[in-house]
Amino acid sequence: MRKCIVAWSRPENLTNPDKRRGKPTAENLTIVDHPLLKRDLSILRNRETPHGTFRKVLGDVSAILAYEAMRDLNLASYDLETPLETTVGHRLADEIIVVPILRAGLGMVDGFVRFAPEARVGHLGMYRDESTLQPVDYYKNVPSGLRNAWIFVADPMLATGGSATGALTTLKALGGRRFRFVCIVAAPEGVGHLCRHHPDVSIFAATLDRGLNDNGYICPGLGDAGDRIFGTEL
Repeated sequence: MRKCIVAWSRPENLTNPDKRRGKPTAENLTIVDHPLLKRDLSILRNRETPHGTFRKVLGDVSAILAYEAMRDLNLASYDLETPLETTVGHRLADEIIVVPILRAGLGMVDGFVRFAPEARVGHLGMYRDESTLQPVDYYKNVPSGLRNAWIFVADPMLATGGSATGALTTLKALGGRRFRFVCIVAAPEGVGHLCRHHPDVSIFAATLDRGLNDNGYICPGLGDAGDRIFGTEL
């Protein structure tokens, strides 16, 4: 079992500028370090960014994170014909299932299928009760074959960790065994909560922010990702 980091006093305790792309900064957490991510994350943070631009950039950020999260997938080889001769080609050996947590997770799906168009997509509907900050499950529709697939659970924000933990618990109960959780912005509290409940799940994020405010929002964060993706009231 992986060592689980459950609490931090400051995000700096997790991040290490010498650990670059694809290298974990904590046992379960990988911060993907890339200049384009830093630029695009600034666009997402900016309160003046219109929802159309926000949605497009969030898809681009998701693609970079998906690329890194899928870095060590297994390959199968086969013979193919080029215009000149026979050579060895490669295809993905593992089935991929992407499960966005509704509604904000929908904005990340394009980033995954951009690189893996063969991926199947499930949906889990969960929302946070703003009085208790606990997840409420309201919709579930996932593909069959979870047991033998790599499952990528996507949600832009890992705040309290309640929705992510609930989603993974649900998918494990349905037979899922191999998971990656992919988010744009993570809070130490959410990472700790997820690690405590699912120490076998690796987390990929573009950044680890300072922490949560009294309302359970990540600070400095980027606001309510769902509202900003779909243009609903902030």
